[in-house]
Amino acid sequence: MSNTVVVVGAGVIGLTSALLLAKEGNSVTVVGKHMPGDYDAEYASPWAGANVIPSIFNNFRDNHSDELAPGYDSGFQYQGVCINTAIYLPWLLGQCLKHGVVFKRGNLKNINEAKFLSHKGRVANIIVNATGLGSLKLGGVEDSTMAPSRGQIVVVRNEPPKNFPLLMCSSPLDGSGEEVYAMQRAAGGGTILGGTYDIGNWNSQPDPNTALRIMQRIVDLCPDIAGGKGIAGLDVIRHGVGFRPWRKGGLRLEEEKLDDQTWIIHNYGHSGWGYMESYGCAEGVVELVDKVSENTRAKL
Repeated sequence: MSNTVVVVGAGVIGLTSALLLAKEGNSVTVVGKHMPGDYDAEYASPWAGANVIPSIFNNFRDNHSDELAPGYDSGFQYQGVCINTAIYLPWLLGQCLKHGVVFKRGNLKNINEAKFLSHKGRVANIIVNATGLGSLKLGGVEDSTMAPSRGQIVVVRNEPPKNFPLLMCSSPLDGSGEEVYAMQRAAGGGTILGGTYDIGNWNSQPDPNTALRIMQRIVDLCPDIAGGKGIAGLDVIRHGVGFRPWRKGGLRLEEEKLDDQTWIIHNYGHSGWGYMESYGCAEGVVELVDKVSENTRAKL
Protein backbone atom coordinates (compact mmCIF):
# COMPACT_ATOMS: atom_id res chain seq x y z
CA MET A 1 0.00 0.00 0.00
CA SER A 2 1.37 3.40 -0.97
CA ASN A 3 1.73 5.85 1.90
CA THR A 4 0.96 9.54 1.77
CA VAL A 5 4.16 11.11 3.07
CA VAL A 6 5.08 14.68 3.90
CA VAL A 7 8.76 15.31 4.55
CA VAL A 8 9.43 18.49 6.52
CA GLY A 9 12.87 19.86 5.70
CA ALA A 10 14.77 20.05 2.41
CA GLY A 11 18.37 19.68 3.51
CA VAL A 12 20.42 16.63 2.57
CA ILE A 13 18.62 14.53 5.22
CA GLY A 14 15.12 15.45 4.05
CA LEU A 15 15.93 15.17 0.35
CA THR A 16 17.58 11.76 0.70
CA SER A 17 14.71 10.46 2.83
CA ALA A 18 12.20 11.74 0.27
CA LEU A 19 14.07 10.12 -2.61
CA LEU A 20 14.26 6.66 -1.05
CA LEU A 21 10.61 6.80 0.05
CA ALA A 22 9.54 7.82 -3.46
CA LYS A 23 11.55 4.95 -4.95
CA GLU A 24 9.47 2.62 -2.77
CA GLY A 25 6.30 3.85 -4.47
CA ASN A 26 5.09 6.26 -1.80
CA SER A 27 3.44 9.60 -2.58
CA VAL A 28 5.92 12.15 -1.24
CA THR A 29 5.66 15.90 -0.69
CA VAL A 30 8.60 17.90 0.66
CA VAL A 31 7.87 21.09 2.58
CA GLY A 32 10.81 23.34 3.41
CA LYS A 33 11.52 26.85 4.60
CA HIS A 34 14.79 26.62 2.65
CA MET A 35 15.50 24.83 -0.63
CA PRO A 36 18.66 23.96 -2.60
CA GLY A 37 20.11 27.20 -3.92
CA ASP A 38 19.38 29.11 -0.70
CA TYR A 39 22.15 30.34 1.57
CA ASP A 40 21.20 30.82 5.20
CA ALA A 41 23.03 29.98 8.43
CA GLU A 42 20.18 27.77 9.64
CA TYR A 43 20.20 25.83 6.34
CA ALA A 44 23.42 23.94 6.98
CA SER A 45 23.57 21.69 3.91
CA PRO A 46 25.10 24.16 1.39
CA TRP A 47 27.90 25.13 3.77
CA ALA A 48 29.06 21.61 4.54
CA GLY A 49 32.47 20.28 3.59
CA ALA A 50 30.68 16.98 2.95
CA ASN A 51 33.69 14.70 3.10
CA VAL A 52 33.48 10.93 3.47
CA ILE A 53 34.64 8.98 6.55
CA PRO A 54 38.36 8.27 6.05
CA SER A 55 38.43 4.75 7.52
CA ILE A 56 37.11 3.32 4.23
CA PHE A 57 40.28 4.38 2.41
CA ASN A 58 43.48 2.34 2.44
CA ASN A 59 45.78 5.35 2.37
CA PHE A 60 44.52 6.94 5.57
CA ARG A 61 47.47 7.58 7.85
CA ASP A 62 48.65 9.70 10.73
CA ASN A 63 51.11 12.45 9.91
CA HIS A 64 54.68 12.04 11.05
CA SER A 65 55.93 14.69 13.42
CA ASP A 66 58.27 16.13 10.77
CA GLU A 67 55.27 16.74 8.47
CA LEU A 68 53.54 19.04 10.94
CA ALA A 69 53.84 22.79 11.06
CA PRO A 70 55.27 24.29 14.27
CA GLY A 71 52.72 24.22 17.09
CA TYR A 72 50.76 21.23 15.78
CA ASP A 73 50.93 18.05 17.84
CA SER A 74 49.11 15.57 15.61
CA GLY A 75 47.46 15.13 12.24
CA PHE A 76 46.23 12.65 9.67
CA GLN A 77 45.71 12.62 5.94
CA TYR A 78 43.97 10.62 3.23
CA GLN A 79 42.69 11.05 -0.30
CA GLY A 80 38.95 11.12 0.13
CA VAL A 81 35.75 12.37 -1.41
CA CYS A 82 34.55 15.92 -0.89
CA ILE A 83 31.15 16.64 -2.41
CA ASN A 84 30.45 19.93 -4.15
CA THR A 85 27.19 20.72 -2.39
CA ALA A 86 26.28 23.41 -4.94
CA ILE A 87 26.02 20.61 -7.51
CA TYR A 88 24.91 17.71 -5.32
CA LEU A 89 21.88 19.30 -3.65
CA PRO A 90 20.23 20.39 -6.94
CA TRP A 91 21.03 16.94 -8.38
CA LEU A 92 19.36 15.31 -5.39
CA LEU A 93 16.33 17.56 -5.84
CA GLY A 94 16.23 16.60 -9.52
CA GLN A 95 16.29 12.91 -8.64
CA CYS A 96 13.36 13.49 -6.31
CA LEU A 97 11.40 15.25 -9.06
CA LYS A 98 12.21 12.40 -11.44
CA HIS A 99 10.54 10.02 -8.98
CA GLY A 100 7.42 12.14 -8.53
CA VAL A 101 8.25 14.10 -5.39
CA VAL A 102 6.48 17.46 -5.16
CA PHE A 103 8.14 20.43 -3.42
CA LYS A 104 6.46 23.25 -1.49
CA ARG A 105 7.82 26.26 0.37
CA GLY A 106 6.54 26.47 3.91
CA ASN A 107 7.53 27.60 7.39
CA LEU A 108 5.65 25.39 9.82
CA LYS A 109 4.97 26.44 13.39
CA ASN A 110 3.86 22.96 14.48
CA ILE A 111 4.71 19.54 13.06
CA ASN A 112 0.97 18.73 13.05
CA GLU A 113 0.47 21.16 10.15
CA ALA A 114 2.31 18.76 7.85
CA LYS A 115 -0.66 16.36 7.97
CA PHE A 116 -2.57 18.60 5.59
CA LEU A 117 0.18 19.59 3.16
CA SER A 118 0.33 16.60 0.84
CA HIS A 119 0.01 17.52 -2.82
CA LYS A 120 -2.51 14.70 -3.10
CA GLY A 121 -5.02 16.70 -1.09
CA ARG A 122 -5.45 13.99 1.52
CA VAL A 123 -4.26 13.62 5.09
CA ALA A 124 -0.69 12.32 5.31
CA ASN A 125 -0.38 9.08 7.22
CA ILE A 126 3.40 9.59 7.48
CA ILE A 127 5.30 12.75 8.43
CA VAL A 128 9.10 12.70 8.25
CA ASN A 129 10.63 15.30 10.54
CA ALA A 130 13.93 16.27 8.91
CA THR A 131 14.01 19.83 10.23
CA GLY A 132 17.46 19.58 11.79
CA LEU A 133 18.05 22.47 14.17
CA GLY A 134 14.45 23.54 13.56
CA SER A 135 13.38 20.72 15.87
CA LEU A 136 14.50 22.86 18.80
CA LYS A 137 11.56 25.26 18.40
CA LEU A 138 9.13 23.41 16.13
CA GLY A 139 5.82 22.96 17.93
CA GLY A 140 5.00 19.35 18.68
CA VAL A 141 8.72 18.49 18.81
CA GLU A 142 10.56 21.20 20.80
CA ASP A 143 13.61 19.06 21.44
CA SER A 144 15.59 20.88 24.14
CA THR A 145 18.65 18.69 23.51
CA MET A 146 19.20 20.47 20.17
CA ALA A 147 21.68 23.33 19.81
CA PRO A 148 23.57 25.02 16.98
CA SER A 149 27.13 23.99 16.36
CA ARG A 150 28.34 27.11 14.61
CA GLY A 151 30.69 26.48 11.73
CA GLN A 152 32.54 29.36 10.09
CA ILE A 153 34.44 28.76 6.85
CA VAL A 154 36.30 30.60 4.12
CA VAL A 155 35.85 29.38 0.53
CA VAL A 156 38.79 30.16 -1.76
CA ARG A 157 39.66 29.60 -5.41
CA ASN A 158 43.10 28.31 -4.50
CA GLU A 159 43.70 24.61 -4.97
CA PRO A 160 45.95 22.77 -2.54
CA PRO A 161 48.85 20.65 -3.80
CA LYS A 162 47.94 17.20 -5.09
CA ASN A 163 49.31 15.60 -1.95
CA PHE A 164 47.11 17.89 0.15
CA PRO A 165 43.52 17.56 -1.11
CA LEU A 166 42.27 17.41 2.46
CA LEU A 167 44.16 17.72 5.71
CA MET A 168 43.11 18.28 9.30
CA CYS A 169 45.32 18.82 12.31
CA SER A 170 44.76 19.51 15.98
CA SER A 171 46.80 22.09 17.85
CA PRO A 172 46.52 24.58 20.70
CA LEU A 173 44.20 27.02 18.93
CA ASP A 174 43.63 30.71 19.53
CA GLY A 175 39.90 30.45 20.15
CA SER A 176 37.46 28.09 21.80
CA GLY A 177 35.79 25.60 19.49
CA GLU A 178 38.18 26.15 16.58
CA GLU A 179 39.84 23.54 14.37
CA VAL A 180 41.92 23.39 11.21
CA TYR A 181 40.94 21.80 7.92
CA ALA A 182 41.01 22.32 4.17
CA MET A 183 38.69 20.46 1.80
CA GLN A 184 38.86 20.81 -1.97
CA ARG A 185 35.39 20.49 -3.52
CA ALA A 186 34.92 18.58 -6.74
CA ALA A 187 34.17 20.14 -10.15
CA GLY A 188 35.69 23.54 -9.52
CA GLY A 189 33.79 24.17 -6.30
CA GLY A 190 36.73 25.84 -4.60
CA THR A 191 38.47 24.87 -1.40
CA ILE A 192 36.84 25.14 2.02
CA LEU A 193 39.07 26.46 4.77
CA GLY A 194 37.91 25.92 8.31
CA GLY A 195 36.87 26.31 10.80
CA THR A 196 34.85 26.37 13.98
CA TYR A 197 32.73 23.93 15.96
CA ASP A 198 31.16 26.23 18.49
CA ILE A 199 28.17 24.65 20.24
CA GLY A 200 25.51 27.09 21.41
CA ASN A 201 26.72 30.06 19.35
CA TRP A 202 23.86 31.65 17.35
CA ASN A 203 25.92 34.36 15.61
CA SER A 204 25.03 34.00 11.93
CA GLN A 205 27.57 36.55 10.68
CA PRO A 206 31.19 35.68 9.82
CA ASP A 207 33.63 37.03 12.38
CA PRO A 208 36.57 38.80 10.65
CA ASN A 209 39.07 37.84 13.35
CA THR A 210 38.03 34.20 13.16
CA ALA A 211 38.39 34.31 9.38
CA LEU A 212 41.93 35.68 9.70
CA ARG A 213 42.86 32.90 12.13
CA ILE A 214 41.41 30.27 9.79
CA MET A 215 43.38 31.56 6.82
CA GLN A 216 46.60 32.07 8.77
CA ARG A 217 46.57 28.51 10.12
CA ILE A 218 46.08 27.07 6.66
CA VAL A 219 48.89 29.04 5.03
CA ASP A 220 51.17 28.17 7.96
CA LEU A 221 50.30 24.50 7.57
CA CYS A 222 50.46 24.44 3.76
CA PRO A 223 52.24 27.53 2.35
CA ASP A 224 51.97 26.20 -1.22
CA ILE A 225 48.18 26.68 -1.23
CA ALA A 226 48.81 30.44 -1.40
CA GLY A 227 51.95 30.28 -3.53
CA GLY A 228 54.07 31.10 -0.51
CA LYS A 229 52.47 34.56 -0.27
CA GLY A 230 50.61 34.01 3.00
CA ILE A 231 47.05 35.22 3.44
CA ALA A 232 47.55 37.75 0.63
CA GLY A 233 47.88 34.83 -1.77
CA LEU A 234 44.41 33.46 -0.99
CA ASP A 235 41.67 34.32 -3.52
CA VAL A 236 38.51 34.41 -1.41
CA ILE A 237 35.17 33.49 -2.97
CA ARG A 238 33.06 33.96 0.14
CA HIS A 239 32.93 33.79 3.90
CA GLY A 240 30.17 31.67 5.39
CA VAL A 241 28.50 30.53 8.58
CA GLY A 242 26.29 27.49 8.99
CA PHE A 243 24.62 25.98 12.04
CA ARG A 244 25.18 22.24 12.30
CA PRO A 245 22.16 20.56 13.96
CA TRP A 246 23.94 19.28 17.09
CA ARG A 247 21.99 17.06 19.48
CA LYS A 248 23.08 15.97 22.93
CA GLY A 249 23.17 12.17 22.91
CA GLY A 250 23.35 11.91 19.13
CA LEU A 251 20.86 11.84 16.27
CA ARG A 252 17.21 10.91 16.61
CA LEU A 253 15.86 8.25 14.25
CA GLU A 254 12.61 6.80 15.56
CA GLU A 255 8.87 6.62 15.07
CA GLU A 256 6.24 8.47 17.12
CA LYS A 257 2.47 8.11 16.89
CA LEU A 258 0.86 11.48 16.31
CA ASP A 259 -2.76 10.29 16.32
CA ASP A 260 -4.92 7.49 14.92
CA GLN A 261 -4.25 8.67 11.37
CA THR A 262 -0.62 9.70 11.32
CA TRP A 263 2.85 8.62 12.41
CA ILE A 264 5.92 10.86 12.65
CA ILE A 265 9.32 9.49 11.69
CA HIS A 266 12.02 11.66 13.25
CA ASN A 267 15.33 11.93 11.40
CA TYR A 268 17.38 14.83 12.74
CA GLY A 269 20.30 15.82 14.95
CA HIS A 270 23.14 14.69 12.66
CA SER A 271 25.45 17.55 13.65
CA GLY A 272 28.39 17.64 11.22
CA TRP A 273 27.78 14.17 9.79
CA GLY A 274 24.69 14.77 7.66
CA TYR A 275 26.13 13.84 4.26
CA MET A 276 27.92 10.79 5.61
CA GLU A 277 24.81 9.53 7.36
CA SER A 278 22.19 10.65 4.85
CA TYR A 279 21.65 7.39 2.98
CA GLY A 280 21.98 5.10 5.98
CA CYS A 281 19.46 7.14 7.95
CA ALA A 282 17.14 7.43 4.93
CA GLU A 283 17.16 3.64 4.68
CA GLY A 284 16.25 3.61 8.36
CA VAL A 285 13.33 5.94 7.61
CA VAL A 286 12.08 3.55 4.91
CA GLU A 287 12.28 0.65 7.37
CA LEU A 288 10.36 2.59 10.03
CA VAL A 289 7.69 3.61 7.51
CA ASP A 290 7.28 -0.04 6.50
CA LYS A 291 7.09 -1.03 10.17
CA VAL A 292 4.34 1.42 11.16
CA SER A 293 2.43 0.76 7.92
CA GLU A 294 2.40 -2.98 8.60
CA ASN A 295 1.24 -2.39 12.17
CA THR A 296 -1.55 -0.12 10.94
CA ARG A 297 -2.72 -2.64 8.33
CA ALA A 298 -2.67 -5.43 10.91
CA LYS A 299 -5.17 -3.52 13.04
CA LEU A 300 -7.60 -2.91 10.18
